[in-house]
Amino acid sequence: MIYIIDHKDSFTQNVVHQFSNFDNVECDNFDKINQKKLERSNVIVFSPGPGSPKDYPISSRIYKKYKGKKKIVGICLGFQQILYNEKGKIIEQKKIYHGYQSKVKVTSNHSLFKKNKIFKVGRYHSLKLKEPFDSKNFKITMRCDISNIAMAIENNKDKIYGFQFHPESFLTENGNILIKKILST
Repeated sequence: MIYIIDHKDSFTQNVVHQFSNFDNVECDNFDKINQKKLERSNVIVFSPGPGSPKDYPISSRIYKKYKGKKKIVGICLGFQQILYNEKGKIIEQKKIYHGYQSKVKVTSNHSLFKKNKIFKVGRYHSLKLKEPFDSKNFKITMRCDISNIAMAIENNKDKIYGFQFHPESFLTENGNILIKKILST
């Protein structure tokens, strides 16, 4: 079962719909967590949402508790939530990407995806990871083809994956393939 933590974002139901293609999904607001559902889940998904990761201390506690125990996926704010809890610094970026399609490139041989593969993705974010970022077992595996900012992370040891972009967006080509590959590992 997949447990999606909703950060009260308009995209969350699209995330629920996408993940329900692969398994049973339960979804609750970040401030109304159902502990029984959370415990039963095999996968925890941190949804997109407004604001900054520091605004969601409950999600941070869940991440820290289940890191290495359950597969974790973060999308947009969820991606930032993972990085924030791994001591990454999340900052405002100069250009805001809301409803913007861009190309991202797989940049790491450590990725589940083939190096140099290019994906067109939908972006909806005003924050980004400040680099350098160095955290044990985490690799930045996708970058924007133009700006080179981090767009995906993977920690294959602890089964933690994050996308700065929205794989559930109609602007993302092959979003289901990205999610399927992660869920099947």
